[in-house]
Amino acid sequence: MRTHDLVVIGAGSGNMVVDDRFSDLDVAIIDDRKFGGTCVNYGCIPSKMLSYTAQVADTVAAAGDFDIHIDIDADTDTDADFGRLRWAQLRDRVFGRTDAIAADGEQGRRDSDFITVYNGHARFTQPGRLQVAVDGDTVEIAADRIVIAAGSRPVIPDVVAGSGLPYETSDTVMRVDAPPAHLAVLGGGYIAAELAHVFAAAGSRITVIERSDRLLGGPQDDAVRTTYTELMRSRYNLRCGSQVTEISGAPGALRIRLDDGSIVDADMLLVAAGRRSNSDRLDVAKGDIDTHEDGRVVVDEYCRTTSDGVFALGDVSSEIPLKHVANREAAVVKHNLLHAANLRAVSHELVPSAVFTHPQIASIGRTEKDCRDENLDYRTGVAEFSDVAYGWAMQDESGLCKVLAAPDGRILGAHVIGPQAATLVQIFVVALNFGITAAELARRPYWIHPALTEVVENALLALDKDGS
Repeated sequence: MRTHDLVVIGAGSGNMVVDDRFSDLDVAIIDDRKFGGTCVNYGCIPSKMLSYTAQVADTVAAAGDFDIHIDIDADTDTDADFGRLRWAQLRDRVFGRTDAIAADGEQGRRDSDFITVYNGHARFTQPGRLQVAVDGDTVEIAADRIVIAAGSRPVIPDVVAGSGLPYETSDTVMRVDAPPAHLAVLGGGYIAAELAHVFAAAGSRITVIERSDRLLGGPQDDAVRTTYTELMRSRYNLRCGSQVTEISGAPGALRIRLDDGSIVDADMLLVAAGRRSNSDRLDVAKGDIDTHEDGRVVVDEYCRTTSDGVFALGDVSSEIPLKHVANREAAVVKHNLLHAANLRAVSHELVPSAVFTHPQIASIGRTEKDCRDENLDYRTGVAEFSDVAYGWAMQDESGLCKVLAAPDGRILGAHVIGPQAATLVQIFVVALNFGITAAELARRPYWIHPALTEVVENALLALDKDGS
């Protein structure tokens, strides 16, 4: 049996825990997939590289709305192809970059004098003991300290898995050889929204099947959800309030029956119906590690599990499965491994989020529904992009910024839908974290005119019109 001082299960955010300050230890990193984890290889980085390109394609397609005339060379392009993504070239550019990052990251660890890399799948056999399946063999290892950062995976509904027919997930769909003529998307959350946008820009017809009456959810305010859903009705075939009851047909010719009896015929099915912790694939119970009912590893504010010496971070344990949350948790675990007598806690109280679709969506803090459910006294301020000069320049008719504040001016939440939403919301991220009131934020700084940030200023000022 090989003994290490520290073992990290997962080479995504877990890989961020180890730096040269651990060089006096014998460290092992275990993963059976690419280094960099979901973010680099299957999630936020490639999807955002694709979604940004889709945004460029959207801009090109709307050139005529801005009185731009573009000559099309009849020998190289047609009206039908103009502005459409060149899928194979785009895919190869995106994954050529991310695959190189993953390979370089792994090689750097293999070249290290104090790190052993196991390219295999780990399972607990007892507290502090692991069995790793490597190249058809098994390796027994032990460690006093272990970090679980094994991530999550897509949830596959029984009706899909039981059909025996092919389907894609966010782990696979971005690497397909060609976009389908008709893509059916099962799910209406942020992953579904981003990938639907990408494939629509690539020329696919999109049908979204979502059990809720509106798209998105989670941290998104109802005003944003309603605006986004109505926008998508003009672009996609939305089947909100629907569930899949049967999938038949053949590969490339799927027949998807919904609970209202209707049929969706599609070339490809993308399952984006949520994700679940990979803890069940690690036999964590044998390591005396407790889990929540949904499978997430139980941790305290210091990212410690119920087993002495074992920490967990990222999607395997976090209730907020976002990369910036995993990054923060990785920094906390690193500190706590190095400074056992001076532990640092992690807070999930003010976590912002963004959806990189068209239009962008971003939020932080409470929604209006949260305020009602908590019986809070609150005011709302709403400003539309179409009411500021830069919004005129963009000809944006749907974007809005919504702010929620307490009577004393404390900002309770903020929600943005429209171009640059992920950037605009960061103003509120700073304000909430530093306790800046709505009045201070509106009136103390200069707001550049005619920048798009004026929509934030206007939303803050609109709070005064709602009762103060």
